[in-house]
Amino acid sequence: MWTVIYIAPNKAIAEKYKKVLADEGMLVQLRQVGSSHLGDHASVEILVPESEAEEAHEIITGAMGN
Repeated sequence: MWTVIYIAPNKAIAEKYKKVLADEGMLVQLRQVGSSHLGDHASVEILVPESEAEEAHEIITGAMGN
């Protein structure tokens, strides 16, 4: 099962954090929230397997500090 660990305010930020997690060897999915007419300005959920959620959240939190 996939778990949302963060909701990014836009696609660019979601892609940035997806890369950070993927570089750590994690599986990552992105899922747009809300209307598709917002395009790249819509919020995006970042999801990882439930078993990796805690570690992924720590990695994202660390990346936000940089």
